[in-house]
Amino acid sequence: MKKELLFSALALLFLWAAWLIAAAVVRNEYLLPSFWDACREMGRLFIDAAFWRALGNTLLRTFLAFVFSLLLGVGLALLANLHRAVRAFFAPIVSVLRTVPTMAIILILLVLTMDPSIPPIIVSLLVLFPSFYAATLAALDEVEAGYGELARAFGVGAGRKLKEMYLPLVAPPILKQAGAIFSLGLKITISGEVLANTYRSLGGLMQEAKMFTQMPTLMALTVFSILLGFLLEGLCLLGYKLIVRWRT
Repeated sequence: MKKELLFSALALLFLWAAWLIAAAVVRNEYLLPSFWDACREMGRLFIDAAFWRALGNTLLRTFLAFVFSLLLGVGLALLANLHRAVRAFFAPIVSVLRTVPTMAIILILLVLTMDPSIPPIIVSLLVLFPSFYAATLAALDEVEAGYGELARAFGVGAGRKLKEMYLPLVAPPILKQAGAIFSLGLKITISGEVLANTYRSLGGLMQEAKMFTQMPTLMALTVFSILLGFLLEGLCLLGYKLIVRWRT
């Protein structure tokens, strides 16, 4: 564990050094702002109420997409595990959602809804849903392979099997991946906000900074987004460890 943390720290130092060297070589804040300019801009944003409103709106959209995709993915995976027809029906749908360009979905939703605050939620949901569905279905298949014959031998009903076998055994691997999926949802949501030019959002602030060539602001917002993704992954991982420790 200590070695992994050491290599992670070295990777961050490498990226930081690469930024310092690249900024020193370019010497043009309109192309690549320096690390210190970005830090000063981060300090300014940190005391700006508009930034915190935008951050709150983006986090709310990400959370809504995460929760809806979790419920939809787990629920449909449970049905697919019980009924092969459901699994066959959703197999091509999940494949299409994995390959369809997210920008195309956002543009279509903008035409259909005319509301720039809705497409980021929907496109994030559509991207996260296949991850939850596939992860849950794989975990259910492992549980079925290990305990399915035993449950059938003792005549365990579908309801009891779902409540006392499937959900308790499937929950830990899903929770373990929740942080990475949540972080992915944040990235997709911000990308959707940038393309839709969503008002009062991190993506909207990025789009505004890009339009006015405010590169230090754009870089500061990018760093904030990266740090926020790390924080979300860390909190989800901590929650997973606490739950596993409590169960044991």
